[in-house]
Amino acid sequence: MPELTPQSALQRVLLLGAYGGVGSALASLLVANGHQVFLAGRDASRLQELSIQLGMPYGLVDATDPDAIDACADVATASLGSLTGIANCVGSLLLKPAHLTSTADWNATLGANLSSAFGCVRAAGRLLQADGGSIVLVSSAAARVGLANHEAIAAAKAGVIGLMRSAAATYARQKIRFNAVAPGLVRTPLTKGLVSSELAEKASLAMHPLGRLGEPEDVARAIAWLLDPAQGWITAQVIGVDGGLADVRGRPG
Repeated sequence: MPELTPQSALQRVLLLGAYGGVGSALASLLVANGHQVFLAGRDASRLQELSIQLGMPYGLVDATDPDAIDACADVATASLGSLTGIANCVGSLLLKPAHLTSTADWNATLGANLSSAFGCVRAAGRLLQADGGSIVLVSSAAARVGLANHEAIAAAKAGVIGLMRSAAATYARQKIRFNAVAPGLVRTPLTKGLVSSELAEKASLAMHPLGRLGEPEDVARAIAWLLDPAQGWITAQVIGVDGGLADVRGRPG
């Protein structure tokens, strides 16, 4: 997958979850290639720090609330001009079997992962119909292959895929493209506890046929590639950025 170049068409992207591991890597990549990014999230101090670092505007949003995303998208449009894309890097991680998952756990998982994605789709359908654009959502390898103790997060991330494909059909005539990336285990602050011991890291590595865990930049490059209008004939796709986790079984030993 080629790097974007500064000569790529100017993009104006609303980025939710901008200060997370993948979000901050994506923001840095887009800005480095000459694009404009409206940084959104709910931690004002972290957003302000990233805004100063990148020289880009920011706004607060509770991404579990689609109405709040609508309002944030309006602010982003006023700040940058008409948007060319939206990327949703908001998410959460819950590893519990269903019988230990509380209703609060379930609702929080759906809110962070599926409601945030729906808010992005709705905002895109309202704001991008005139000129089209690209929306990239984040699913998970857990939505594509059965992994133990992933019931809630797998359901939410599978919902993201269904949402994305339906939206791709709905808005195709308006030239709005919807795609998703489906990462495996990526080294971010969110997943730090999963590889906190040598034994846990070894087990995680063994699940990924390419023999390493993902880095935020691996996922950011895939999202940036899908946002680029050069990929104007790609929609309704799920790109696995997972070291082969969902599709490959490595040789033993």
